[in-house]
Amino acid sequence: MTTASSAALPDPAAAPPEQAPPAETARAGVSDRAATQQARDQQVGQRPGTLTIRAGSLAPRLFLISYSDSFFQEQEYHSYDDLLAYFKANPDLKHWLDVRGYNDLGLIQRLMQDFGIHPLHMEDVLGDYQRAKVDLFDDNRLFLVSRMTDFTSLLEIDDDQLSLVTGPNYVVSFQDDYEDCLDSVRNRLRSGFSMIRHKPPMYLAYALTDVVLDHYYPTMAAIGDYIEVLEDRIFNGRPNRHLLSRILQMKKDIVRFRRLVYPEREKIAEILRMPENVVPEDIKVFFKDCYDHAIQAMDLAESYRESISSLMDLFLSDQSNRMNEVMKVLTIISSIFIPLSFVVGLYGMNFQRENPDGTINHLNMPELYEPWGYPVLLGLLALIVTGQLIYFYRKGWLTNR
Repeated sequence: MTTASSAALPDPAAAPPEQAPPAETARAGVSDRAATQQARDQQVGQRPGTLTIRAGSLAPRLFLISYSDSFFQEQEYHSYDDLLAYFKANPDLKHWLDVRGYNDLGLIQRLMQDFGIHPLHMEDVLGDYQRAKVDLFDDNRLFLVSRMTDFTSLLEIDDDQLSLVTGPNYVVSFQDDYEDCLDSVRNRLRSGFSMIRHKPPMYLAYALTDVVLDHYYPTMAAIGDYIEVLEDRIFNGRPNRHLLSRILQMKKDIVRFRRLVYPEREKIAEILRMPENVVPEDIKVFFKDCYDHAIQAMDLAESYRESISSLMDLFLSDQSNRMNEVMKVLTIISSIFIPLSFVVGLYGMNFQRENPDGTINHLNMPELYEPWGYPVLLGLLALIVTGQLIYFYRKGWLTNR
């Protein structure tokens, strides 16, 4: 998805950037989670402001959208020098510089210098795992970080970082991926009827933040649909360990999603507290709408967290009920055979009725020599089983009552 970059005054005391890793670390060969862990490991103990290109980052592509009330131009530049020359030659236009991919340390250094991006904030950009936040600089520029989300075909939440830097006539963004969720903003700029064309660049920063928040809702809708699927599988299928693992994974994703949304709400609240010379009141009205969206997303995330917890309880309860059914069947079978085992065990003790001297011991199993003893015993066993089944049925143990 997308990552973006911020603007601030360069720090002379900051550490010099490190060389980018070799290009052979292809993005396809490194998972996002593994690459993020590598980035964290690399930054342990480094000086503040040290730039490290994350393993598997894409080669940068440069897009510049220049616009005004009556003018629009969109172009991908293969030369940063050409882009910068056009940018400087048109100070009266408003510009959106979108850098997608940042596996070029030399280009990153030039962007830092030309747009006054502080190494500490560029470090946040390249780290690509910052929480949503906003920083205000002395020259009234803003550095904003947002998290874009998507519910992937693997039924997991994928999130990428979007960082923005606002300037007097521009917005700069850095993206970690070529694909993002910002096409709706681009289409609005192309149409010529959007307020973005008539508002200052701060409004473009609002529009980008708003579309990120709007994309939380399809993610949450997909989560809600999948929770219903899991619930149906519990009721109509046969729950197993695979289903339990999916429930646990979904629970982790919802907790993770909530961690993404909560800082977004705090970020917008901080924007609303900024002075008017930084964020004009007529634009704060739109950020208030973003704040409402963030609160709704938080409420939905909390609701889904409760739902998935209830789903876990439902799964365990269903497993417990199934175990109880199995134990009931086994208990009934055992109850039937206990008296039968007692009777046949009693007659299997083999006490002799005839003594060695030929006399008869009348106390030792007189039934052994009865001509109808065996059929009578079988009938007695059948009568015991029948009586037990009638008793169990009347108690409701043979039914679901």
